[in-house]
Amino acid sequence: MPMPAYRIQCYQPGCGKTAIYKIAARWSDGVTQELKTYALTCAECLPEWLRRSREKQAACRLASGEKLETPGVYELGGGLRDRELVRRTDLESV
Repeated sequence: MPMPAYRIQCYQPGCGKTAIYKIAARWSDGVTQELKTYALTCAECLPEWLRRSREKQAACRLASGEKLETPGVYELGGGLRDRELVRRTDLESV
């Protein structure tokens, strides 16, 4: 039985809008790779959360062999896996 759809709220406290973007960075340890999520956000809160996410990533210490790209913006889509999300580089200039 498929799971029912649910609404994902923006991470911004008090915003209450639906999150339509995922701010994430590709992480790998050389064997495994995934998208490391920094925030889920609405369009209005995107610039602030992208800035915060980049600051957090810049302060991240990596173990030997780990790689972590700069956070980017991805469109959220119901039922899509990370590898299926569309990257929106046009929204990444802050």
